[in-house]
This record gives sequence, structure tokens and C-alpha cells, in this order.
Amino acid sequence: MAPAVDSTGRVGASGTGGPWIRSAWRLPGAAALVVVGTLSAHAQAKQSAQPPDPAAVQRGAYLLTAANCASCHTLPGSGSAHQLAGGRALPTPFGVFFSPNITPDPIHGIGGWTFGDFKRALRRGVSPSNTHYYPVFPYTSYTGMSDSDIEDLWAYLGSVPPVSQPNRPHELGFPYSLRLAMAPWKVLFLDQGPLKPEPGRPPEWNRGRYLVNAVAHCADCHAPRNFLGAVDRGRTMSGTRERLEGYEVPNITPDIQTGIGRWSVGDVTGLLAGRGMRAMHVGGPMREVVRNTSRLSEADRTAMAVYLKSLPPRFGEVKPGGMMGGMCH
Repeated sequence: MAPAVDSTGRVGASGTGGPWIRSAWRLPGAAALVVVGTLSAHAQAKQSAQPPDPAAVQRGAYLLTAANCASCHTLPGSGSAHQLAGGRALPTPFGVFFSPNITPDPIHGIGGWTFGDFKRALRRGVSPSNTHYYPVFPYTSYTGMSDSDIEDLWAYLGSVPPVSQPNRPHELGFPYSLRLAMAPWKVLFLDQGPLKPEPGRPPEWNRGRYLVNAVAHCADCHAPRNFLGAVDRGRTMSGTRERLEGYEVPNITPDIQTGIGRWSVGDVTGLLAGRGMRAMHVGGPMREVVRNTSRLSEADRTAMAVYLKSLPPRFGEVKPGGMMGGMCH
């Protein structure tokens, strides 16, 4: 049974119911958490002495589903034994990135991290060794996550089986191999969170905004990128002809001619639930997304739909149509 959402918008423990990314910067889920360090005996003892709260683990599992993390951090075809162990290739115009191991393995995973390390990675895009992450890891969106949700996600990741799978180095040419270049990039393009609710808006709308922009990071796929690889904020959710695994990415703003303006909230909710004619024709990477959004609560799917339908209509070069084959996370 999927966790529910309480009156504050935080995922609850019971009830019904996450870039430079894959191609031209896109891939669902969190990426590029480069592992450093080893887990000390003291830290291991502390973890065993203080097991995570089961309710926090359950909420964290829900967030990981909403963010579609497993799709990115699991090599296709590797099986459940390698869940979240990384290795998936993320081709971009700047080189090929490989998603890292985010299991609690002390050598190859994040077993040597502290919660502070994890929070800083999501909020600031900085590793435990003080190096900058590339925005193939969508920290520009994850920075908006609340402290409590980051804590819950951390609790869940600490509960999964560790996998001793080494990380594969990125294949980047000069000058893209220079991580230091990310410091000025962040000055220009990283608005550090968390995302605050907008006053005067209904709780449902704010919940949808939070899920779409921070957790599910939809704009990382459904927006064109500028020449520096940052999301074009003036065209957020308007889609792009840049291909992802052979699929173009459609406009999901409520533009009548080129977007989802003729769709109802129920149409969008249904697609995210994996039901209805539109969902039957979903193709490409969006299939991975729908497999996960179908596990969310109906209230959360509806909130996402309400928010998307409230966006300013923007012209897009790729129409969603009835097939939605190119729609991606």
C-alpha cells in the first residue's frame, strides 16, 4: 500500500496512494552522485545501534519512486540484485556520463557518507570531497526538496541492500572534464532551495508544484537547454526536438495548439496513473516514468495535473498528440 499525504503535503506512512540527461541532457531520476570515502567502524556501529524509523523508510521509498531514481541508477537488464548500483550510460553533447552506485556499500556506494553529505549533494551539488557535481545529476531541481523529505530519502537509501559494484568513470573530453567550471555555472543557474509554497495558492496546487519541480524534476526533460546546458527558464515545459532514445519531447504546457490545452485534469491524471487511451500509447522513456507515477497516490497525481494545467501556455515545436510517445521524465 502506497503512503498517503498528510495535511502539510508531506508523504505519510500509510494509506493509498525522481541534465545533462540521457540524450541532450536528459535521463529520469538522480544521477552522478560520485562515491568517495569508506564507512568507519564507528559509523557502522552507530547505524546498527540506531536503525532508521520504518515510517521514514516507507516515506523515502515513495519519494524515490516519485523521482524515478531507480530508472537512472540501475543498469537495464542487471536485475534486482543490482538495484540502485549505477552503471547506466547518460550520453550528452559533452560526453558520456555513468550513473553511480547509491546503495550503502562502504567502498563503491554512499555507505561512507553522512546525512550532511547527502543533503549538501542535493542542495548544492557538492560531493563529500568538496568537488562539484555536473548537472547531469539534477540538483538544480532536487535543491527544492524539503529538509524532511531529504531525511526520509536518506533513511530509505540506508535501508537498501549494499551492492559492491564499482563506479564507471565518465567519458568527457577537455574542457568538460574540468569540474571547477561548475562553480561559475552554479552562480548563474542554481537557485538554492528549499522550494517555498506560494502564498494564496491552494494546498493541492502547491503540492503539485513541489512534486513537478523539485521531486520529479519534469523540466529537466520537458524544456530546451541553452548552450551552457541549463534549462531555458523562459520555455519551461514547452518540450524540445532534442531527441531522447529516438523520441522528441513534447510540450506539456496548456497551449491549445501545441500543448495539453485540450486535455482535462483527469486526462493528465489518467496518463500518470497508466490508464486511459493516452496511457496505452505512451512510449520510450516515459514508460519508465508512468510505471512509477502509477504507484503514487491519486491525490498526488491529481495535484501534478492541476499544477501543469495552471502553467502559462507556451508554444512548443513538439505536440503531445494522442500518442505521447516522446514524453519523458
